[in-house]
This record gives sequence, C-alpha cells and structure tokens, in this order.
Amino acid sequence: MIVVEAALVVLALPVVAASAYLLVLALCSGRPAAPPAAEPHLRFDLVVPAHDEENGIADTVRSLLALDYPPELRRVRVVADNCSDATADRARAAGAEVLIRQDEERRGKGYALALAFARSLEERFADAVVVVDADTVATPNLLRAFAARMERGARAVQAGYGVRNPDASWRTRLITVALSLVNVVRSLGRDRLGCSVGLKGNGMCFATALLAEVPHDAFSIVEDLEYGIRLGLAGHRVYFAGEAAVEGEMVSTGEAARSQRRRWEQGRRSIARQWGGKLVRRGLRTGDRVLLDLGLDLLVPPLAQLAGVTVIGLAASAAAAATHRAAAAPWLWGAALLAQLAYVVRGWWVSGTGLRGLLALCFGPVYLAWKLATLARVRRAPESWVRTERERRG
Repeated sequence: MIVVEAALVVLALPVVAASAYLLVLALCSGRPAAPPAAEPHLRFDLVVPAHDEENGIADTVRSLLALDYPPELRRVRVVADNCSDATADRARAAGAEVLIRQDEERRGKGYALALAFARSLEERFADAVVVVDADTVATPNLLRAFAARMERGARAVQAGYGVRNPDASWRTRLITVALSLVNVVRSLGRDRLGCSVGLKGNGMCFATALLAEVPHDAFSIVEDLEYGIRLGLAGHRVYFAGEAAVEGEMVSTGEAARSQRRRWEQGRRSIARQWGGKLVRRGLRTGDRVLLDLGLDLLVPPLAQLAGVTVIGLAASAAAAATHRAAAAPWLWGAALLAQLAYVVRGWWVSGTGLRGLLALCFGPVYLAWKLATLARVRRAPESWVRTERERRG
C-alpha cells in the first residue's frame, strides 16, 4: 500500500500547484482605487467585428455612441465580415461607420480585426483602438477607464467582461460566476502582482503605436489569447481596468452553450500545448514574471476538469486511508479542494449575483458533468468564424 500512497501523492502535486495558483490570485483580488481620469484628449477608434449579427448590432452601436467621452474624440466602426444578412445596414442606420469585408478564403475575427487595425493605422486619427464584440453593451466609463491607464503608460488594457443576461437561466447565472472568476478575480490578482491579465477578446484596448510595433497577425479561433502571448514575448503586459466593463449575451440553452464552449476549449487547448511549457521555461530562465504567469495560466486546466480530478483523487485517497494509514495524500487532495472552493466563493462574491447566484451554484454538479462531457469531446479547433446562436430579444 506504500506504492498506492506514493502514487496518490505524486498525482496530487500538480493539482495542488494549480489550486494554489488560483488561491493566490483570489487572495490578491481586492479592488484597487481607480486612477483619476484626466481631461479627455486621447482619440479612440471603437471596432466591432461582426458576422451575421443583424439582430443585436444596433444595440451595441448605440451603447458605444452613448459612452461618456467627447464624440469628436471617438469613432465607432463595424466590420461586417462575410455577412449574409443586414448587419451592415443596421449598423449604419444606428450611427456607425461600416467596413465591408468579403473573403471566402480568409474567414474569422482575426482577419476582421486586422482590416480595422490597418485602417486605423493608415488614417492616423486614433491614439488607441478598442475592440467590442457585436453582442455587447459597455458601461459608460469604458473610454475614460482606458484613457486613465494609457495616460500612465499602459499600451494594452483589458476591461472587465461580464454577462448581459445573467438571469436568463440557471446556466447563465453559473456562467456569470464563471466569468467573474476568469475575467475579474484572476485579472485583479494578476494585475496586482504586476503580471499581464491577458486578453479576453472583448473590451480590449491597444495603443496604435503598439499595433504598429507588434502587428496583430493572430488568426486562430482564440486570436485574443494568441495576441496576448505575443505582447508578453515583446515585453508588454496587459493592464486591467476593472471599474469599466463590457457585457456580452450568453446563450442559455444547453446545445448552443455546448457548441460555444467546445470552440473556446479547442482553441485554448491548442495554444496551451504550443506555448504553456515554453513560456514557463523562458520565464524561469529570464526571471520574467509576465512570461512565467502567462505560461502558468495556460497550464492550469479548466476549473471543471481540475475539480473533477480533485474529487476523484480525494475519494481514492480516502478509500486508501480506510484500509491503511495513509499520511499525506488525503491532506493534499483535501487542501486542493478547499483552495478551489475558496476561489469559487470569491468569484460568486464579485459576480454580484447574490442569493440567486448562490442557488445556481447548487447546479454545480450538473454543470460540472456537462462541462467534463464537453471537454471530453474537444478535438481540433475550427478554423473559420462560427457564429454563436443568440436568443432573440423581444
């Protein structure tokens, strides 16, 4: 039985390490005071990449036009990418400039962004470019929050990213908590530790000088993750503007959510295989905390997978302890589970979902089983832009 105990201890070590990483970020996730905003003078291009988004694009454009920032210092541009509907017409009618892109060979959000960034650099109107998804509304202070950090030297900034429809179902309430963990708790912790918070694909801001220095030639399904790594390798960190947020619409049905999640995990798993170990090794060799953290963040598995392995490991170590005196294994697996629970509680707290969110966590085992089934079916990331089906608004 000593062999069993040793095996359970060895298997627990990476799980404990991943759980400790999440716990450290949770403990460092207090909200700092927002930097004071200066008198606006920076100019922004707000870019909305859109593929067949006729039902919601007008709401997004109106939200961006209503931001608390001088109108003469900002432009709203929608890139209608390979659209077969009225996205372009509705965006134009709502008040946006529209760039039409048709290219059947090169399809995807990365290509739409490349077109918009190239146009901004060519025209030299903007000091910075902001990316907002087509199913999104923004808090009015979005540009002021970006400007405050760019005035202090930041060249890449990520806003908070939340859920626009948290009460659509128990699933969207759980997603609200999950996004609070990834996009708020982890971002606050990483920012406080002087690391890059990474890019979330929505609510991103880049100085045009940075786009000229590090061209956005990321075209995978997780182009934001890919470009965030390239920024880190070029010596730039992404700062967090947690007092501002973009809120995207999340699907509430199981099949649509499964399709969306599978695409995300496919892309992330591919990037993790390619870059996770390399970044950790390079960070350790050079003493670069940004690269080290980018690698660790990639190597930490999805929480559902981590929790599933932890529960199995704890059960196995408990069974082993019942037949002989196991010393370390149950404590290690138990500590990992407690660290994960503390991390989840912090996510629930910052999500602002209150009692409803806490009750939604009761569906956690159901969500865990669904997520593990989805992860088990992850194979290869799709190469084209696959639009997520939205619920129709009344």
